[in-house]
Amino acid sequence: MDQITFHHDTVLSDIHLLLPNTRHLMTRLNNVGQPVFVSKFKILRDAERRDSSDGVRGLEETEKYEDRRKDDDTPREDTEEGGGGGGGGGVEPLLDEDGDLDVTHRPRRDSVEISREFICPVILQQSDSALNYEEEEEGDDEGDKCSKDVIKIEHTMATPLEDVGKQVWRGAFLLADFILSESVMFSGATVLELGAGTGVTSIVMATAAKTVYCTDVGFDLLSMCEKNVTLNRHLMEPAGGEVKVRQLDWLQHDLCTDAGEEFSWTEEEVADMFDNTRFIIAADVCYDDELTDGLFRTLYKLCSSFNRPCIIYISIEKRMNFTLRHLDVSCEAYDHFRHCLSQLQDLQDGRCSFTVTQLQTGFPQFLIYERIEHLELWKVTSSPLHLQTESKTD
Repeated sequence: MDQITFHHDTVLSDIHLLLPNTRHLMTRLNNVGQPVFVSKFKILRDAERRDSSDGVRGLEETEKYEDRRKDDDTPREDTEEGGGGGGGGGVEPLLDEDGDLDVTHRPRRDSVEISREFICPVILQQSDSALNYEEEEEGDDEGDKCSKDVIKIEHTMATPLEDVGKQVWRGAFLLADFILSESVMFSGATVLELGAGTGVTSIVMATAAKTVYCTDVGFDLLSMCEKNVTLNRHLMEPAGGEVKVRQLDWLQHDLCTDAGEEFSWTEEEVADMFDNTRFIIAADVCYDDELTDGLFRTLYKLCSSFNRPCIIYISIEKRMNFTLRHLDVSCEAYDHFRHCLSQLQDLQDGRCSFTVTQLQTGFPQFLIYERIEHLELWKVTSSPLHLQTESKTD
């Protein structure tokens, strides 16, 4: 496979589109025949990292953008023939050999010959799926192998909407940035991730937290997530963190505890999750109204059953779409998410109370992606009312 084929019903994450010349190594076909790639994402060191206020483009792209903007703001000098432009002086326009207008563009300091090959991902096909990852990377720099600063992620690209969880999204990177910025807060905690997808956020969380229950649905997706956990043990082991990949379906009422099922929960894990979870995280999971409803039902059910207060962090990208129904640009999935947040905060049933706050996203950026203004991070604090009653009684 030497190129990615796009269909009318496929979706591709901007994470891959905005990383030109990135090597995406195809390793295998999954159970439904989709190509699976492995990509490496570097966690920036202090000297390389930048605050998000420096811009939303990559490290080098920021400076290039500023240079281009300065060039564009520079007034044009009058040409000898034009005498100040505006078509004065009766000067005839320059035409090419076909009689078309020949426009000479002003050169820029950072101009570069950009070809189609330059901006497209480089896809490398592996002929032998049995090769291990160390053999696959023989051509890589030695310093890149098993580096504590490199996250390796298996993922798919250009999937149908129902399989977007198998891709890596900007919302996951935003939440990962927040976790890395606030690692002390998560130190030693038990954390539950809902809709973990490829598991990248759970893996980053395990560099600080003690136990991370990394949950989603579907054997194929969970198997990929389990593989990613294995690939990144070198990141988690120094901190003693553990990621447990488990099935949790927002549209089901109970957790799967059948020992014969893959990725099922043990009774001990269920008890630990309900007794000790301090944080719930979810990254860019609200793109379908039915699933969003299921997410908030699950959040309410879990938090009202917990034996301690819990803080929920949800990242989301506000996506604009033109709809025929409105004949205008709208954000229906985002609007429904905000509606569900409001309902949760206004809920009064005597079991649990919720407080909703939108957080600023000015924390440092540890991963290279475009932190656009439509990326948001929300904090929901839950407090079971029976705990409040008990504290007043004491």
